[in-house]
Amino acid sequence: MKRLLSILLLLLATGYAHGENVKVRLYSANTIKSINISVDLGHYNLYSTGNGTDELIEDMIGEGRSVILRPEGKKIHVSVNETDYGTFTSVRLESTDTACILCLNPENCKQRTYEGNLEVSLLKNGNMFLLNDVDFETYIAGVVQSEIYGNQTDIFRVQAIISRTWALRNMRKHASEGYNFCDHVHCQAYLNRCIRPDIMLGAIESTGETLVDSTGALIETPFHSNSGGETANSEDVWRNALPYLRAVTDTFSFHMRQSDWTKIISRDRWLNYFSRTHKIDIKDSANLDTLLTFSQEHRKVRLLGIPLTRIRTDFQLKSTFFSVTIDSTSNSVVLNGHGYGHGVGLSQEGAIRMVSLGIPYDSILYHYYTGAMLHQDPYANPAHVTNLIDKISHIIEEDNNTKTQVHSKKDDWLGRLFRLRDREEREEIYIEEEQDSDKDWEYEW
Repeated sequence: MKRLLSILLLLLATGYAHGENVKVRLYSANTIKSINISVDLGHYNLYSTGNGTDELIEDMIGEGRSVILRPEGKKIHVSVNETDYGTFTSVRLESTDTACILCLNPENCKQRTYEGNLEVSLLKNGNMFLLNDVDFETYIAGVVQSEIYGNQTDIFRVQAIISRTWALRNMRKHASEGYNFCDHVHCQAYLNRCIRPDIMLGAIESTGETLVDSTGALIETPFHSNSGGETANSEDVWRNALPYLRAVTDTFSFHMRQSDWTKIISRDRWLNYFSRTHKIDIKDSANLDTLLTFSQEHRKVRLLGIPLTRIRTDFQLKSTFFSVTIDSTSNSVVLNGHGYGHGVGLSQEGAIRMVSLGIPYDSILYHYYTGAMLHQDPYANPAHVTNLIDKISHIIEEDNNTKTQVHSKKDDWLGRLFRLRDREEREEIYIEEEQDSDKDWEYEW
């Protein structure tokens, strides 16, 4: 299958080359003891993969059927509906078509759906280890849906560009553990497949777009929820000073969901923290006055020599951008803060505001990543991208014009779209009588 996005040159620049798919660890922040996996769309083949070769357990598992996996000793016990297949070292559910969807329902965790393949093995502690083997751009669309909110296409285009740039630069982040990324904020959130056409539209419109520095190298693209009005220099939060991660004034982040916050802490707890943890002499009147009247018109890095990042972590604050006052009634310390997150790079809510004001998506990126340049992969296929954009735009238009329609998260609009794409890329000729009964060649809502 031809690729919608050719990333060969960018991958060579990062010293890494790979195929179309990436492996993402799912439920990386959870303990998975057992899981029920059902097929929402398409068909999957179930393989045993722990003996060096793949052995078919059951083929063409379709909608309405469930694969139940649970630990048994040092192996995984496998059953499909009422059929018991015994135990295996590891298993793999492999999709038989481009558009296949699995619904994952682990014990004591929230249900999710994903496209692509699923590999399951056991960790030494007996917990399940789940890997989604998925198309890179499908992964990016899922990240965009998980990481940002909104209803305008350019919001999702901006997020797709910075998420793609980060992923290509950090492709080997978990290489020693046998996968590319985890699904948590340690990498990028990837909490479901993309189910919204408008998000997919933004992701596809960004096809081939990444951010690079003056040498053409991919940049780091950190982002956070809200800057509070001013972003931070990279060295104020982490070690390295990067020329494209400079503090900028960000009034676009004002008056958004995460613009402001307040936290009340007892006076004794606040002062004892600095006294006991950091050996600050709180009997010194100058120190005491600083601790109880600290303010930040612009972002600062330290409070009495203590990194604000450390204080944020220890008190679980939303940001380091806060001021301190005393509530005269309760004698409590009041932290009045701004923003949410580390403050470096792009403010997501600032970007959302900028899109609503009609500011172009590339200008938004240049605002937050100083001196960076937007790179368009010359090997991306514009004809296929334009075709997909037209079809998804039509889906959205039909959606908007059908007010009474009930939209299901399990709909197969994406499946129909990608099956169409595959056939066009293989240059197959459409013959109506040879198509599947669901008429998956035809575009229908």
